[in-house]
Amino acid sequence: MAKSLNVLISGSGIAGSVFAFWLLRAYPLAQITIVERAPSLRLTGASVDIRSSAVDIIKWMGAEAEIRKNSTNEKGMQWVNAKGKPFATLGATGRTDVQSMTSEFEIFRGALGRIFIEPVLDKVDLQFNETVDHYEESAEGVKVTFTNSKQTKTYDMLVAADGYGSRIRGAMLGTHTQEQVHDEGVHVAYFTIKKDLLNGSQFCQWHNEPGGRVTGLRPDPNPEGQCRAMLINVTTKSQKTEKARLNQALAEGNESYMRLMEEMFEDAGWLAPQILKGMRESDDFYCSLFAQTRCPKLQDGQRVVLLGDAGYATPGMGTSLAIMGGYNLAGELLRHNCDIPKVTQAYEELMLPFVKSQQGGAVGEIVMQLLNPQTSRGIWVRDTFMAVLTGLKIDKIAMHVGGWFGFMESKLSLPDYAWPVEGQ
Repeated sequence: MAKSLNVLISGSGIAGSVFAFWLLRAYPLAQITIVERAPSLRLTGASVDIRSSAVDIIKWMGAEAEIRKNSTNEKGMQWVNAKGKPFATLGATGRTDVQSMTSEFEIFRGALGRIFIEPVLDKVDLQFNETVDHYEESAEGVKVTFTNSKQTKTYDMLVAADGYGSRIRGAMLGTHTQEQVHDEGVHVAYFTIKKDLLNGSQFCQWHNEPGGRVTGLRPDPNPEGQCRAMLINVTTKSQKTEKARLNQALAEGNESYMRLMEEMFEDAGWLAPQILKGMRESDDFYCSLFAQTRCPKLQDGQRVVLLGDAGYATPGMGTSLAIMGGYNLAGELLRHNCDIPKVTQAYEELMLPFVKSQQGGAVGEIVMQLLNPQTSRGIWVRDTFMAVLTGLKIDKIAMHVGGWFGFMESKLSLPDYAWPVEGQ
């Protein structure tokens, strides 16, 4: 089957692109179709980072230099008061094995997506404005019916790399798609402001207001001068009314969400007025639930498999897990000589335990609440703690000592796949 392997990938994002890259490394004659619901490649988005075993993978792909070249050059994170004065700074570590909140590979999602998909663009059949409507499996393959063209085609494997709202996941598990989406009580709006409100600073700046409201700015190396903004709402389980309003606005679309942000941040301090003005002038506004995808399984025992956010969206690690997943799925195809059921089972056994270890259960929610308090007093306590922690350099000492004794970022043990040598 190897030479005539025919694979359908739903989603042209990072996970699908990395998988296509490594699949073509293993089987250069493989036929790969990628369907993308958007009308073109989505080369925009917020800053993402690369950690853990994904650092090794980008090196093996020969992509490290290009990723560093397109880095945001962010030097770390600063917490600022209502007057914009930093009171705590957490810098990047300068290492890839022990990283702070700012990674050594901080890059905008669009730039990273371009780096990953460009090497395969002329080797795959990329179709825009298309999605999978439904599928049927048999011993011969997966028969897929497409939403817009209404065409039906059969593939050896269907890879769902279509994000945390994946309809394929819902069909595979026989549930509503949202049942696997774990709400961490965080809603985020991202957009580019066409003015550098950071005034040349290369530090991300973060400001908290009562009610779990956060305004954030990240540096953008664009020479014309701009920055990336975030409006974040952190809610507790008891804030049902606020959460319902945010969810409704999210469902209604960008205009509804922007109006709600203008209402919620109207009295916020720091640069909130300028940020809200920049939001209205932006051309890349995007809002979403900051959530995890928690799945009981990543494959159906036959020919359908979940990849990236469709199977394990994890804020802070999602991009890295997507890179690892794409690499491992292609590697298992090579190791098991395209025996699809064995491949997907081995992929799940490799990825799922590591994914669960990174998602952290309730710990992540608790940390998010502690870092973004609901009350003025809570913010004061957090500010005091962060000022002492960073002022005495306890954070740097802890990272240095941890690295010295080998307490580094947890890594997925990657199998030693027998990749063919390029050109042979």
